[in-house]
Amino acid sequence: MHSSITFSGTTLHLLAEKAIWISESKTLLIADLHFGKAAHFRKSGIPVPEPIHSHDLQGIRSLVEKYAPSDFYVLGDLFHSDWNEQWNELNAFLQDFPMTKFHLVKGNHDVLSPLAYQQSLFEIHEKPVDLGNLFLTHEPSKEIPEGKLNLCGHLHPGVRLQGKGRQSIRISCFHLGENQLILPAFGRFTGLALVKRKPKDQIFGISGEKVIKILSKE
Repeated sequence: MHSSITFSGTTLHLLAEKAIWISESKTLLIADLHFGKAAHFRKSGIPVPEPIHSHDLQGIRSLVEKYAPSDFYVLGDLFHSDWNEQWNELNAFLQDFPMTKFHLVKGNHDVLSPLAYQQSLFEIHEKPVDLGNLFLTHEPSKEIPEGKLNLCGHLHPGVRLQGKGRQSIRISCFHLGENQLILPAFGRFTGLALVKRKPKDQIFGISGEKVIKILSKE
């Protein structure tokens, strides 16, 4: 079950798969995949199992097969740091979806060589992307054009849910401000940063197969 918000006539479906679906333009958006991170850890002697990234690829496959998007945007941190063999694996995987155009709005971890990006299936965006009334960046923008909603990632937003007694759980979330929507990290091998909520902000937590609006305590 997903939640939806509307900004200036554009409906954004917030999916439990940690993605956004815009049906009018047949566009999917995710942020912070960090593919290849497990290989970097193994190279450093930390035994991180490979299925972590296989789970992420299956998530992308499920999204593309379900929604058949014309365009699929990754809002930065597609690949974690310098090249390893998993970059080839990722691009080979994307060949299964010839009807979808994949885009990368580059983030701080997207540091592969220009040649690597040229040989990939991604259209590379070095600068923010204007997509109708949406403004796509990796990091939350401090200069959002008037009348636009900034969709971004980078922060890996999360929220703590408090139960009875001292029981609590931290879950990923979408964090909506006045003119900015921060997406949760799509990659399984990422951490969470608890959001600092302003009075009018809206938080949509991801709990299992549901996206639920987290009511403010104020």
